[in-house]
Amino acid sequence: MTELGFSVLYESHACLVVSKPPGLSTQAPPGNDSLEVRIKRFLRHRDNEPGDLYLGVPHRLDRPASGAMVFAKTRRATRKLAQQFQRRLVRKVYWACVAGQVAPAAGTWRDHLRKVPGEARAEVVEPDHPDAKLAVVDYRILQAAPWGCWLEIELKTGRTHQIRIQAASRGYPVLGDVQYGSTMAFGPQYEDERLRAIALHARSLTFRDPQTREPVSVTAAVSADWSAFSRGTAE
Repeated sequence: MTELGFSVLYESHACLVVSKPPGLSTQAPPGNDSLEVRIKRFLRHRDNEPGDLYLGVPHRLDRPASGAMVFAKTRRATRKLAQQFQRRLVRKVYWACVAGQVAPAAGTWRDHLRKVPGEARAEVVEPDHPDAKLAVVDYRILQAAPWGCWLEIELKTGRTHQIRIQAASRGYPVLGDVQYGSTMAFGPQYEDERLRAIALHARSLTFRDPQTREPVSVTAAVSADWSAFSRGTAE
């Protein structure tokens, strides 16, 4: 990570991929810190752009999570990237450290979720619930240990807090995710709970550059906080 709090993983005329640190919102109300604010500040200073600078946000990452995110530099690029996400053409792979011994060692989790109205959380509901949305992930265990399991997870859908609630509902809360039942801390325990991390990391993104249509695949390294749980996994 740079002094700005993020690393640039890929850049073209149309888009920019960065590695988001944990504890930072993707976007925030005016006057508050966010990844969007930091990227705009970085680009404005680097490119000597004194005026307002456009930055499209075609997807988001939960505040306590970290990892790869793509931003668009033009409105046209934003539309094209958003279409790729909507059509499930973007491959999103996550790493997660979870409590418990996940079984079987690989498989698919399929649930129906809904975002709880007026609250920043999701819940599992019956398929016939009027707000139900199908949520699907494929997973495999990269490492099993006394503390739990290190998982690699590929998102097949994009729902609010999807990995967090699908894992927790099966008794495997993401480490540090107190909101969904974790009792094990992860990373520095800041007094301001909004700054605390959970063990959820957007490991890689694969998409097509919205201007050139060339395939782009980026990988985001995990922070040093993950080393306590690794046996050669984190690189």
